[in-house]
Amino acid sequence: MILIRAERFKPNPATAADNAFQHDVPAGQDDDETAAKALAEMDAVAEALRAAGVRVHVFSDEDHTRPDSVFPNNWLSTHAGGNVAVYPMYASNRRHERRADVLELLKSEYRVQTIIDYSGLEPDGIFLEGTGAMVLDHVSRVAYAARSHRADTHVLERFCTDFGYEPMAFDAVDHDGVPVYHTNVMGCVGTDVALFALDLIPDKHRREQVRERLTVNGRTVVELTEDQVRHFAGNAVELCGRTPDGRRSYIMAMSAEAHRSLRQDQIDEIERSCTILSVDIPTIELAGGSVRCMIAGVHLDKRPAAEPEITEAVEAIDEHPVTADGRDIVDEDADA
Repeated sequence: MILIRAERFKPNPATAADNAFQHDVPAGQDDDETAAKALAEMDAVAEALRAAGVRVHVFSDEDHTRPDSVFPNNWLSTHAGGNVAVYPMYASNRRHERRADVLELLKSEYRVQTIIDYSGLEPDGIFLEGTGAMVLDHVSRVAYAARSHRADTHVLERFCTDFGYEPMAFDAVDHDGVPVYHTNVMGCVGTDVALFALDLIPDKHRREQVRERLTVNGRTVVELTEDQVRHFAGNAVELCGRTPDGRRSYIMAMSAEAHRSLRQDQIDEIERSCTILSVDIPTIELAGGSVRCMIAGVHLDKRPAAEPEITEAVEAIDEHPVTADGRDIVDEDADA
């Protein structure tokens, strides 16, 4: 998996208008203190994942104009078969989070066949913010997406055609009727268990269709409340680690805030298939995202150490280039 160590982190004023999960920093806390606290939280996440046997690569970012760069899953996703997607971003000051060096490292360390870049759609006001806008079921190949101006359904269908997913779009709102800004705050999909706030889907028929699709292969759905979603219980991700003796182990990574919001029966259900790993990240959560947002999973095969690099095909949508600048990377296994 890929983590970005954003050294000048702070909640992004450009995203506050439509992100109901975003909050101001505590009164009297300056930018330096906020950044220092966030860095400690980022390092704690990386350390906890490595301790669980997850392969983690961390890129450093010292650019103060990229306050949200800690959330790389909005601009990048990787897929089995050597495929990579680069996404169009809603906030203009987030678009230069895309880093050519990250893509180059992926190509040098992993088998990358195709990079499809949708970012050329930004001038037309069309956006799909990666695995923030979509929650991907890697088992049944379904892309769940709550409609919003950050999740355009036309790009969703385009992505699904290119990457072999079934699109499942729906409307989702909170009790005030405010649209859910990113699908990954309301749910996540693992191999045998999903966490999902189905009650945020007001259309009962569509809600039941989503429920049926989530459970069709025997997966258990742990239904979240809106209050639990407010505490980032939906913003979790299943990862594959290694035990000390080399065996695979599955973990559900989430924040300590999310973990505390879960009932014991929900925890028991999750831990039938994976172990919960939680880290306290209150400063980062001020920006409206949590642990899942911090992780861009790597679903690519590694290159043998002695294999020379080859030239991969790169398909740029609307011929819009990816912007540059960055450093270090992560995992070969599951990130749902």
